Amino acid sequence: MENKEILWQKVLTEIELTVSKANFTTWFKDTFLLKVEEGVVYIGVPNAFVKDWLGNKYHKPILKSLRDADSGVRGVEYTIVKDESRRKIDEKAKKEQEMHESLPLSDLYINKDDNLNPRYTFETFVIGPFNELAHAAAQAVITKPASYNPLFFYGDTGRGKTHLLQAIGNHIKKENPNKKVFYLASEKFYNEYSQAVQEGKISAFKDKYKKYDLFIMDDIQFLAKKEKTQEELFHLFNDLYENGKQIVFSSDQHPNYIEDLEDRLKSRFVSGMIVDIPAPDYESRTAIIKNKLSQRKFFLKDEAIDYLASAVEGNIREIEGVLNSIVCQTNLKGKDLDINDIKHLIKDTAKPIKNISVKEVVKVVAKFYDIQEGEITNKSRKKEVVKPRQVVMYLLREDFSISYPSIGQKLGGRDHTTVIHSCEKVKNDLKNDASLLQEINQIRAMI
Repeated sequence: MENKEILWQKVLTEIELTVSKANFTTWFKDTFLLKVEEGVVYIGVPNAFVKDWLGNKYHKPILKSLRDADSGVRGVEYTIVKDESRRKIDEKAKKEQEMHESLPLSDLYINKDDNLNPRYTFETFVIGPFNELAHAAAQAVITKPASYNPLFFYGDTGRGKTHLLQAIGNHIKKENPNKKVFYLASEKFYNEYSQAVQEGKISAFKDKYKKYDLFIMDDIQFLAKKEKTQEELFHLFNDLYENGKQIVFSSDQHPNYIEDLEDRLKSRFVSGMIVDIPAPDYESRTAIIKNKLSQRKFFLKDEAIDYLASAVEGNIREIEGVLNSIVCQTNLKGKDLDINDIKHLIKDTAKPIKNISVKEVVKVVAKFYDIQEGEITNKSRKKEVVKPRQVVMYLLREDFSISYPSIGQKLGGRDHTTVIHSCEKVKNDLKNDASLLQEINQIRAMI
């Protein structure tokens, strides 16, 4: 536990230097590091307000500070823990301290030679309709390396991309001990390159990465705007590719829609196999919940599992966070939670999924922008129609996890690439357009 306390204290020290004393006291005073599991750091917070504020306003600096302190950190989740619950967690942590105090935090789960987490395997990967194509592509690569080269997965956070990337690495490593496998986040690649430039060790940097038989890079979108690092990756890519080495990438969006990424890199990425991993459907969420429960040796009634699969947003990390809360509350109370307890818990830790038709979304958006519903589905290219149409596509994809082809079909028989472009445009516009964000939030409230 001491190591976790040190890790979080380092983060708090960094953040305290960048925010006002009032903000630091308000948002960070009662936070603590709850646990680290499979590279995800769980931060305990006192209430839903703090949880939302940290997630929306401070998530990026928190994640950056954690990764700077420990390169094995893959993500952050915020979990509501009441005062009494925290007291009991602290008591339990003291008993566990001796077990972990001699081990560095990252050593608990990461292999330093290849950055692979042994817990990420195909055996623990849950396959469903939403990710079966991605799984099949991964199987093709481990069966016949360089069959898809490069292999590129993309999708929002919490879709299982990192698990799949690492499963590929762990399988190749196990079946071919002589093969050199290496996994890293693109941010780590950037940091190493920058350090090599400063120390005049570029040749050593180049030689290090050329030796791998399987090269895996996660979160490629981080390299946007980093021109020199992109150039280095471009040359490394060519060297590995020409020598028949397998290359695997991931990103939060299709490479063609990553802004400030060089065209020559995009052309390399799209020359192989690109696979979208959408949000898990109901059946897949059910399977994921059962799998996670099995791993924890924890039992929930079918009624509770069905409710969770229906009510929890389509994000694997969100599902895992809810299950962690249920397990934690069960242990603290010393008895099983009934369905009402779980429903109450879900109110604070997950967003309910709403069953809604495409027609209803179109109706709400058309009313909001004061246009006719039929204009959204027809071929009109008028500016006052294009924006609402793109907003409809974005909401159907982001909030209701409808596939790109299905959205295109429902909205006038459009090609799925048009839908992808529309969704990515809205997503990028939201980064700089506060009024658009306000409009979409108002529409969401109406829906």
